[in-house]
Amino acid sequence: MAIKTIELLKGCGSQEEIMEVLAAVASDLGDVIEDLNNLQVIPLKGAMTNEVFQINWPTKNGGGGLRKVLVRLYGEGVEVFFNREEEVRTFECISNHGQGPRLLGRFTCGRVEEFIHAKTLSAADLRDPEISPLIASKMREFHSLHMPGPKKIQLWQRLRKWLSQAKSLCSPKDIKNFGLDNLDEEINMLEKKLCERYQEIGFCHNDLQYGNIMMEVETRAITIIDYEYASYNPVAYDLANHFCEMAADYHTDTPHVLDYSKYPGLEERQRFIRVYLSSEGKKPSKTKVEQLLNSVEKYTLANHLFWGLWGLISSYVNKIDFDYKEYARQRFQQYWSTKPALMGSEGNVSEDEIVTSFI
Repeated sequence: MAIKTIELLKGCGSQEEIMEVLAAVASDLGDVIEDLNNLQVIPLKGAMTNEVFQINWPTKNGGGGLRKVLVRLYGEGVEVFFNREEEVRTFECISNHGQGPRLLGRFTCGRVEEFIHAKTLSAADLRDPEISPLIASKMREFHSLHMPGPKKIQLWQRLRKWLSQAKSLCSPKDIKNFGLDNLDEEINMLEKKLCERYQEIGFCHNDLQYGNIMMEVETRAITIIDYEYASYNPVAYDLANHFCEMAADYHTDTPHVLDYSKYPGLEERQRFIRVYLSSEGKKPSKTKVEQLLNSVEKYTLANHLFWGLWGLISSYVNKIDFDYKEYARQRFQQYWSTKPALMGSEGNVSEDEIVTSFI
């Protein structure tokens, strides 16, 4: 249901600034908005870092046609997670590579983006045997993007930074309950163990949940959106993140609740990784598939710490209606419950152990 812009965007900086930017965007697109207060504004659900809206207005040519754009209002306090100016530069650079939407305008507390005329995937779509291979191929393409800046792993530095932020924000009770004083040792252990062998580094999305993947219905072309957390990282980490996201459904009455029985089984993970590696045009060896699969499984541990710390910090700084603290508790719980099977030996982890640990 559409409601007036002024009612929906209240509390976000200068209303005049937002209206001026929308008017300028409309003009650039060849339209004229006669009454900015009568724009159609539709909240889009599922975002947990920002608030996102679809905004419509009649095209200049009339005929009942509507121009659609996407407005993103930056979440409060999220600057602790990433540098917004760097994120916007990433957005523009990815757009220049022909990936994702175009940046149409900026205002103090948000921006206007091109509206992608495609459907946002659902939680079930991630497991669809026809859609999943398309995602795997698109991930490989995304990881191959040449982005500015040093091509170095950002994961460990970010984890340590977030741990420091969490300790500074949390109450002594939360520090104790979430075991934050022990996480320095865990991060050091993971970095040492996971970096012992060669690992491919690529430009990773780092948040490839279903809401950040769109598909054009007719062509079935996949578009990856929302790059707030994107950076260079081991590609195994990004694959691990995607698999972990299959436990989530952010469009239920309890969007924070995770169901790890939905974590993909061994054959499903193998199939995804095989397609991911095959998208280069050469069939991968069984050994290469198994090596990447093993690395991915271990990187799920780093992923649980990453989003556990994110949830804990968000519970103190973000006002979006989401039970961040309970989400964090589940991610930390999954870390501790799966760590023995995944890191119990120096060699390869038994696949039976891996599968059992996620059920």
